[in-house]
Amino acid sequence: MPLTFQLQHTDRQGRARAGLIQTDHGQIETPIFMPVGTCASVKAVHFDELRNDIHAQIILGNTYHLYLRPGLEVLREAGGLHRFNGWDRPILTDSGGFQVFSLAGTRKMREDGVTFQSHIDGSRHLFTPERVIDIQRVIGADIMMAFDECTPGTADRTYAQQSMQRTHRWLTRCIRQYQSTSPLYGHHQALFPIVQGCVYPDLRREAARFVADQGAEGNAIGGLAVGEPTEKMYEMIDIVNDILPSDRPRYLMGVGTPQNLLESIDRGVDMFDCVMPTRNGRNGMIFTSEGVMNMRNQKWEHDFSPLDPNGTSFVDHQYSRAYVRHLFHSKELLGMQIASIHNLAFYLWLVGQARQHIIDGDFTSWKRDMVERVARRL
Repeated sequence: MPLTFQLQHTDRQGRARAGLIQTDHGQIETPIFMPVGTCASVKAVHFDELRNDIHAQIILGNTYHLYLRPGLEVLREAGGLHRFNGWDRPILTDSGGFQVFSLAGTRKMREDGVTFQSHIDGSRHLFTPERVIDIQRVIGADIMMAFDECTPGTADRTYAQQSMQRTHRWLTRCIRQYQSTSPLYGHHQALFPIVQGCVYPDLRREAARFVADQGAEGNAIGGLAVGEPTEKMYEMIDIVNDILPSDRPRYLMGVGTPQNLLESIDRGVDMFDCVMPTRNGRNGMIFTSEGVMNMRNQKWEHDFSPLDPNGTSFVDHQYSRAYVRHLFHSKELLGMQIASIHNLAFYLWLVGQARQHIIDGDFTSWKRDMVERVARRL
């Protein structure tokens, strides 16, 4: 079955939407946050916890990393990523474009694609739009991303325009390869194009129109949260969502903080991913419904209350602030695990609350208060 999107509710005062994505591996209620499982696992988190504690509906994998390790031979022999790692719900794969282009010193870009050196062993590889589609067919994700160039947020207009035009040429090739190949494991795979254009309104409009014209099952907004001011990011989201079709899911790539999620939901975004809840969690940062805590701070040493100050801790209540602080100071791996689970569960709780308030019709007032709360430093 093709991927479908049902728009269920729209906020009365803005663009915030509640919807339902249907894939062959299950439904996804939007707005949704996708835990990042770059190398076929979400760092420090067991899949049982993802299902039962975090309530993840979809996770993200990365084409670049999975291509290098475990490699296509292993993934094909296993029957795709779902069977390899045991995750039976939807998966989205990033095309690897961001990772490839972040290797500025070890890659060379040409019109046909990008050559790069592996960060693992230095071996050389070539990613073309066609090759990236073929790799994602082997991985078997429910949602595949087109190969694009992720333009830095500080790029000048000339470079941003050239980069966007190259992304459009590559998208045409991605679509051609997608249409000429078939899924390998019996389930449908959707292809999402990516809107680029840096921080230039005219380029973003041009890119959004080009992407919208492709008629894809969903669309993504890329090249944001990569060095540009936050207000510029919100401006670009507004511009793009004026053009992208409202009957298809909209995915904002690599964003971001809890307040970023809420502001972007308010602007009509449906899907998010970011390493922040797990990466920052492993370094002792805890996100809560009342603000952000640094668990290494001495102020938590004698605080035996739950991690979330409202008493709605997103992991077992036995883990107090004092105990989690102790784990980080003792360099115990359990501290990183608790923080990762808590933060992911909080992010999923937050987008779930946003969805409910959209349905209830009071999202705008709820969001205004919540943005202030989650941005506090406790």
